[in-house]
Amino acid sequence: MLSFFKVNDPFRLIGVAIYLILLAIVMLGFFSFPLTQPQLIYMVLGERLSDGFFLYQDIIDDTGPLSAGFFTFIDFLFGRNQFAYELIGRMLVLFQIIYWNTVLIRYRVFEENTYLPAIIMAALFHLSFDMATLSPALLGSTFLVLAIGQLFSQTVLQKETSESTLLIGIYGGIATGFHLNFGIFLPYMIFMGIAISGFSIRQLLLSLIGFFLPILLVMMFYFWNNGLTEAFQIWPLIFTYEKYNYQSLVIWAVLGAFPLILALVGYFYSAVLRGSTINQQKQRQMIIIWMVFSLAEFFLIKRQATYQLLIFIPGLTFLITQFFLNTSKSLIGKLAFLILLFGLPIAGWWFWQQELKSESTYFVRSKADYQINPGEKIMVMSKDSSPYLENPLGGPFLNYNLTKAFLESEKTLEQKAKIFQNLTSQKPQVVIDPSGMFKNLLNELPALKSLYTETHPGVFRLK
Repeated sequence: MLSFFKVNDPFRLIGVAIYLILLAIVMLGFFSFPLTQPQLIYMVLGERLSDGFFLYQDIIDDTGPLSAGFFTFIDFLFGRNQFAYELIGRMLVLFQIIYWNTVLIRYRVFEENTYLPAIIMAALFHLSFDMATLSPALLGSTFLVLAIGQLFSQTVLQKETSESTLLIGIYGGIATGFHLNFGIFLPYMIFMGIAISGFSIRQLLLSLIGFFLPILLVMMFYFWNNGLTEAFQIWPLIFTYEKYNYQSLVIWAVLGAFPLILALVGYFYSAVLRGSTINQQKQRQMIIIWMVFSLAEFFLIKRQATYQLLIFIPGLTFLITQFFLNTSKSLIGKLAFLILLFGLPIAGWWFWQQELKSESTYFVRSKADYQINPGEKIMVMSKDSSPYLENPLGGPFLNYNLTKAFLESEKTLEQKAKIFQNLTSQKPQVVIDPSGMFKNLLNELPALKSLYTETHPGVFRLK
């Protein structure tokens, strides 16, 4: 099987597609997992925005504005359809695989043209079941892959290309619009452009303009809809509020131990034991520094979940391919390849089955009975978003930790008036408040007390 994908034949992509389809059938048809907390939040957000509300202005959440718009579009077409999220996510995965393999061939990254990166990348996307599901990280990483592809082009072209340098910035800016943490690409782009690609001042300015262009367009959208002030209030809090620690870093290290070992050996082969051209050295440096910036990104993420590891996949694919191309032990190479293709998805599935049995907080579960009628508009002031399974959002507060940081921060009279206006205009029929946050807000804004009554401990209902 290893030799099958080593061949420089585009029809090998059919084998990659079959591999992805088989894994999708197995994982979705026979061994599917419940909705996760982030997935449910994305569905609820898209549903609420479809009602004519605006992110940041009417809804407190940290989802990137472009991702929020995309989830709204999905809700318009499919509603809360988990299969639609799975299908679109896998289409993006297939696009990334084909594009990244094409980049590695076009710019002669390896000594031989091969379709090994495609099948390796497909396996890495199944390290965890949620990595191939639609998310802001997957949407944003798709444009980051496009941006890195344009950076690779700078290592082989012998003349300045305004189009390529502009696209590097535009793709990076769009990725940031989908997933705000991907703003880490800006310093990476500057460093790579100057140190590796030798950007001139003109090229650097062109890339910076391209990066900020999508962000400025987003800001113009909020300005036209009288929401720019609210966006500026929320954006700084997105990087400072308390994390959702769905999984520990130790768990990530255990799940990724095998591909990481292959990547380290692959780097040793390519950098120490094998010769490489100047262009290949530059490309390897780009990947290594990208991996370093990817590690730095984990200081920014607030939903500490396995799907955030997507940002490492292009770099790991690059390094692991070096291992399989350069290993002299054919038996070891074939065994490692089979473990990567089949052992990695099975190990990931087994791990999540254990997490499911242990009632991990990552999954949405129907727990407490709050005596809510299906279809009633509710607002959940808790980390557990499971009440939204059968009920739509009816108020401005969606992200609990971000809401907590927002309400606890110093607010002007105008900001308090805006909170009061949002609650009185949206009027959630039921507020689930096990933490007492909403109760404190009622004490801070006494005019709201006439609207709600506490029917059960931690449950407020509109009068």
